[in-house]
This record gives sequence, structure tokens and C-alpha cells, in this order.
Amino acid sequence: MTVLLLLAIGLLIGAVLGLTGAGGSVIAVPLLMVLLHLDPVSATGLALGVVAVSSLYGSVQRIRQREILWIPAILFGVSGAIFAPMGRLLATQVSPQVLTAGFSALSLLIALRMLWQSIHDPQNSAVIRAGGGDSTTEALLCRFSDTQQFDWRFRCMAGLTSGGVLTGLLSGLFGVGGGFMIVPFLNQLNSVSMRSAVATSLVIIAAISASGFAAHIAMHSTDWRQLLYLSIGGVGGMLLGSLLARWLAGVYLQRLFAISILAMAALILVR
Repeated sequence: MTVLLLLAIGLLIGAVLGLTGAGGSVIAVPLLMVLLHLDPVSATGLALGVVAVSSLYGSVQRIRQREILWIPAILFGVSGAIFAPMGRLLATQVSPQVLTAGFSALSLLIALRMLWQSIHDPQNSAVIRAGGGDSTTEALLCRFSDTQQFDWRFRCMAGLTSGGVLTGLLSGLFGVGGGFMIVPFLNQLNSVSMRSAVATSLVIIAAISASGFAAHIAMHSTDWRQLLYLSIGGVGGMLLGSLLARWLAGVYLQRLFAISILAMAALILVR
């Protein structure tokens, strides 16, 4: 029964990551805490591991389709990967009650952003991580540049790096992949399409989540059997997202998922 439960949770993580563009771990952490009775640190650590595996699988697909913007992927990903272990260390220094409350507040922020996007930007709500796209590489721009083109001066570099630092800290602290921050950040700062932003974010999420999970296993014991089944389910969920995306991805799915996030946050607060 536990194996089936782990596979189901992993499947949900991968499918949500593939269909909605973010939030797989926001669903996973409450489920792991409530159904498997894990403490917040163990639940967020396992969530980081399965998100890292699932997003890595998705990254390989997007690399083959040449949709990755490598400059922001490297700058954002490296800075985030450096600071994710600091977030994981911070998670061990706060009480479970504080960590749970902080996770619920972050879940509220993610849900509200998804609802806002589904209302004010419905076209981009249909852009998914697991699906395919045109095999073209988009030019990288920068709003901080006088010419609007990307350059290697401080303003463009600092924008990407600071975003990576903040995402890495939050990812390590709460066990989230960070897609809810990465996608809008890339889209607004670098003036690229939503499709390129979500494709690039998969590489960044894989790097940050893997770094945070590495820090977790260095500080805590890990049930590798649980991670294995969760990861199998996660990859299966990404595959499922690819198959179902044409019919399910969009505004109504995003709204439904946002409401589900709020319900999960409330569940762990009252447990």
C-alpha cells in the first residue's frame, strides 16, 4: 500500500509540474506529511529530490527541442544552487511549526499568483513544461540594458543572479522547485516568451533542487526507497503531462490547481 501511495504522490508531482508550470512540491509536501506522517524537514527534503529528478527528465526533452536559453539557465541556476544548501541549513534551525507556517504562506503566494495569471494572462496559462514546441532558439533580451539586448554588464548579470539567490534560499528552506518565481522573473526581466521561460526554468529547477537535496542528505538520513518510488512516479507524471497537455493544460486547470494548493496548505495547518 505504501509503495502505491508513493508512486501516486510522485505521479501527481510530475503531472502538476508538467501541466501547470509549477507547484509539484507544493502538493507533495502536505501529502507526505499527512499521508506518510513525515516531519516537515523530511517531507521537504524528499520533495526536493523528486522535483530534481522530474525536472531533469523534462530538461532533457527541452534541450533536444533547443528551447533552452543557456545564459540565464547558467547564471540563475548556479547562483540558486549555491544558496539552496543555505536554505536547507536554515530549515534545520527553525521549529517545525514555523516551517509549516512559512510553507503555508508560500503556498498562498503561489496559489494567488496562479489565479491572477489565469484571470489576467490566460494565454500563457496554456504554456506547459512537459509538452513540445518549435525547435527554435529565441534571442535573449534584457530590460535593464539600454539597447534591450542582453549584455554582460552588471545590470543584466545582477538581475539574473539575484533572482537565483532568492529562489535558491526559498527552495532549500521550503523544499519547492521555485518555478513560480523563475518563470515570471525570466519573462519580465529578459523579455522572452513564456514558452522559452518555462523551458529554461526546468534546467534551473533541476540544478537548484539537486543542490538542495544534496545538502539535505548530507545533514539528514534519507529513505532512498521512498525517493525511488516517488521519482518513478514523478517521471511517469511528466510523461502523463505530455500526453494529456493538449486537453487539460489551460486556465481552468490552473485555477483548480491553485484552489488545491490552498486546500493542502489549510490541511497541514490544522493537522
